[in-house]
Amino acid sequence: MNYKRILIAVDNSVSAEKAAKVGYEMASLYGAEVALLNIVEPAPPIANPDFGFTPAIVDLYDNSVENSHILLKEIESKFGNDRKTTYLSVLDTATNGILQQSEEWQADLIVIGTHGRTGINHFLMGSVAEHVARKSACPVLIVPNKAEV
Repeated sequence: MNYKRILIAVDNSVSAEKAAKVGYEMASLYGAEVALLNIVEPAPPIANPDFGFTPAIVDLYDNSVENSHILLKEIESKFGNDRKTTYLSVLDTATNGILQQSEEWQADLIVIGTHGRTGINHFLMGSVAEHVARKSACPVLIVPNKAEV
């Protein structure tokens, strides 16, 4: 395969840093463009429908997007080596956001880390990486948390 557009999904975790490192190495190997994607999870539903979007909720979202951009800049400066990088910060659920952005950005490969949850934690929280791998239209490279990269 010849990857030209590599989407790297990141959060603020060690496993995401490992995925970013591997993703940028793959981009260097193939001469590919990179998009760093960070999902800003929506606020939990509020019981009172009259509550609406108050200024506090709007500020919370603005801060989340700002923090997302800061995270993406930090990851690019740490691993990017001057590779052309597109920043994507999206308000969505993790799985849906990654799949949708990979299609919109026309990614050839998705690189994602996994936290390595097992047992009850895996059952309760699921695995974003697994869901993305099952539903993606393009190949997905899952970098395990235990990987030495």
